[in-house]
Amino acid sequence: MKYSEAVRQLEEIVEKMESDELDVDSLSQQLKTAQELIKLCKDKLTKTDKEIKELLESNK
Repeated sequence: MKYSEAVRQLEEIVEKMESDELDVDSLSQQLKTAQELIKLCKDKLTKTDKEIKELLESNK
């Protein structure tokens, strides 16, 4: 999954939570999904940061 897709899904979950569209059972599942999406985004950002630092170091 691409970073932008994960962020879009997270935004949708937040919108549903803010508008009280989720019942208790759905809320639990959506929170689990959000946790997975946040981890994916964090991992992608960490990987990208590392790659950028390596590129900058190799250009010195």
